Amino acid sequence: MLAAIRTFAKSWVAAVLIGLLVVSFAVFGISDVFKAKMTDSVVTAGSRQVSSTDFKRMFENYKKQAEQRTGQPVTTEEAVKRGLDERVLTEIADNEGLAELIRISGIQPSDKLVAKEISKTTAFFNPISGQFDQKLYQQRLAENQLTPAKFESYLRDELAQSHYAAGIVSGLRAPRLYGALIAAYGLENRDLSYFSVRPGMVPAPTLPTDAQLTTFIKENSAQLMTPETRALTIVRFSTAAMAPSVKVDPAELQKLYDFKKDSLSSPEKRSIVQIPAKDAIQAAAIASRLAKGESPVAIAKAYGFEPVTYDDAPKTAIVDPKMAAAAFSLPAGQVSGPIQGTLGLGVVKVLKITPGQTVTLEAIRPQLEQQLRGDAAAQKVYDVVQKYEDAHTAGATLVEAAQKAGVPALSIAPITDKGTTALGQPVGGVSEKLIRAAFSLPEGGESDVEDEGSGEYYAVKVDKIIAPALPSVDSIRIPLTRVYMSREMNKRLKARADELIARVKKGEAIEAVAASAGAPIATLVKIDRASAGQNHTVSPDVLNQLFASKTGDAFIGQDVQFGFVVAKVTAIRAGDVAQAAQIAESQRPQVTMQMFDEIGQLGRKSARTAVKVTTDFVRAKTVLGFAPEESKGAVDDTKTPAKKDTKAK
Repeated sequence: MLAAIRTFAKSWVAAVLIGLLVVSFAVFGISDVFKAKMTDSVVTAGSRQVSSTDFKRMFENYKKQAEQRTGQPVTTEEAVKRGLDERVLTEIADNEGLAELIRISGIQPSDKLVAKEISKTTAFFNPISGQFDQKLYQQRLAENQLTPAKFESYLRDELAQSHYAAGIVSGLRAPRLYGALIAAYGLENRDLSYFSVRPGMVPAPTLPTDAQLTTFIKENSAQLMTPETRALTIVRFSTAAMAPSVKVDPAELQKLYDFKKDSLSSPEKRSIVQIPAKDAIQAAAIASRLAKGESPVAIAKAYGFEPVTYDDAPKTAIVDPKMAAAAFSLPAGQVSGPIQGTLGLGVVKVLKITPGQTVTLEAIRPQLEQQLRGDAAAQKVYDVVQKYEDAHTAGATLVEAAQKAGVPALSIAPITDKGTTALGQPVGGVSEKLIRAAFSLPEGGESDVEDEGSGEYYAVKVDKIIAPALPSVDSIRIPLTRVYMSREMNKRLKARADELIARVKKGEAIEAVAASAGAPIATLVKIDRASAGQNHTVSPDVLNQLFASKTGDAFIGQDVQFGFVVAKVTAIRAGDVAQAAQIAESQRPQVTMQMFDEIGQLGRKSARTAVKVTTDFVRAKTVLGFAPEESKGAVDDTKTPAKKDTKAK
């Protein structure tokens, strides 16, 4: 419901700054039509173009987000297979079309407004001074592969869209009738009479013969076919496994401590107030009044200045080094005399001193030892990998090379490309990357040493490839028989339920039909849509059919237990009028936002048509490393494309 609000006014600006979200569109202000033909744009919307390079950057950022959400690595191939490239390109096209239409309409934020928004962004503030920091601003942008000019164009579009959205939503209010319809729909309640058809009401099926089970296997071959599996031998080189055996050299520990001591310690910090002065006489007067305890704000104001304050700041945070030296030479509560600083004359008063803390070796010994062990283990792993690769390159097999390198070669039972056994049980000790490597090799093939990250490496050999096959009856007899019997019973129950519902539909009372079947009749009274989800006496299937039927309709649904329900809708009535009126009014803001959402969606589609946005799906796939497909060139989003891969979303 709030999708349009997020589309028009979501603040992706802050997301760019902290590197967690993706800038949703890129802008190249190329208005010359002949120059546009020379570009490699994947999206063109009037005067706006998005290059294939920018598209690739956005795609990679979206992919990183997916990896952060799932906690699993996602390859470019997997992302494209799931359609991420088309979704990203479509979102870019939507945003570019809307941004161009807004520009044409004349909504263009001024340079002053853009600068003001940037100066208020806390991600660009110096953490010590609390002020906007130009160097930090450029650094944060560079970390996200952005220039100030490009980022400011993004911000300009963001402000324009926010103003545009504010103009649309201002005064928008849904008619009360809309809320009334929602209330009437939600408060409508129904009565249901029903009875269950369960296993005791039909003869039990007989145990299947081998011939029947064989036929059953063939009929369900798609579900029962065992996937391809591969028997593997792997060699692992692990920094983490080797680290505990490494002994730490005390001299190296001391050396590392000396190197890190300053960065891990906290410097002395002071809270001070600094008041500028025009000359030495004025400075002396200021110092005298500060020493008497007068308010620094009042003193500074009396001489036409603003006091400069630093709260818990280290010496390096004070802009004027001479003022800093004086401030850090005084005890707490003391006032300096006139100080001729680098930036002018002034007086400082020390309000508070927070002593610095020097971290001791013992305090950080565990983490330093861990680092040293890790570094030493990484070197050992590197040496072992070199021995392995030298032997493997010289012609040794994976197992022989592992023996020469002094590492074990482990056999892995047949495994699927999902990392499970043929029966679906997970297999430990194998990563997704290792599995992909194993399934890219032929039988007998051996991989090179591959890096899994975090100091972990592996090499894998495919000992045997076991092709997909149907299981034998004997190998799955017990579970297969169980499923067979369950399906046969389900068929009998459904047939019995069909016989009984036919009698109800012909006009026989449902109570009489239930009695003839030996089943107790049950009822649901005044069930509305809001309370239906809390009812567990009947299945969701029955409830869905209840609210899709008319008075007098009879139907069959799944039972909450194994079996079926024969049911009939006996009454439908409207809800309480007074309650409906309250709901109608309370739902009005929500309905208004839904209207805004729909306006936003239609507006985006209209914008793409109005500015004739074109998207080049082929170029987009090419820049991601995929070969061009048969269809080539950009697609005019205002026309119906001929191929699926170039369809405007």
